[in-house]
Amino acid sequence: MRGNPLKNKYLLFRAKNKDPESFTRVYDLYVDRIYRFIFFKVANPEDAQDLTSEVFLKTWQYINNGKDIKNLNAFFYKIARNLIIDHYRKTSLSQQDISLETEKENLEQQVKVAKDELKEIETKIAVENIESKLRELKDEYREVIILRYVDGLSIGEIADVVGKKKGTIRVLLYRALNTLKDLMPEEEGKK
Repeated sequence: MRGNPLKNKYLLFRAKNKDPESFTRVYDLYVDRIYRFIFFKVANPEDAQDLTSEVFLKTWQYINNGKDIKNLNAFFYKIARNLIIDHYRKTSLSQQDISLETEKENLEQQVKVAKDELKEIETKIAVENIESKLRELKDEYREVIILRYVDGLSIGEIADVVGKKKGTIRVLLYRALNTLKDLMPEEEGKK
């Protein structure tokens, strides 16, 4: 279409008069060049086809709104260039959204891991405190507490192990827990 400016103006004139056939001829003359221009910028055939279609749609709308186009060739390339810029802006923003979401998920995972580690440390400190306080108890008290709460034995099983009656084990366990509670610092007793 570059070769014959008079023919270009005539087709453009007919297109301005809402002649779809003339616009179809304009489309046929320009579509390959505009597609090639866009394809080399976006390097994705589907995106290039979509953007090429959009160039011609925008041009048709522009013509139908009665706006003047002095140089149709330049006009097509200008619209194509602007659509490519918009395409990259949208792609960039969606990539930023994806990376922000991924970053947020990673941060949430790190916080969860840190909380778990903190709980583990607090539990370890509490256990170490209890172990140190257990050492301060009489052997008899320490033994029933360990058998009941560390090893998970029932009152009857502890009675069998120690060789005492169930009632005696209950009393020993009660006294051992009260003594241990008295040995614990004030904050830990409240937890």
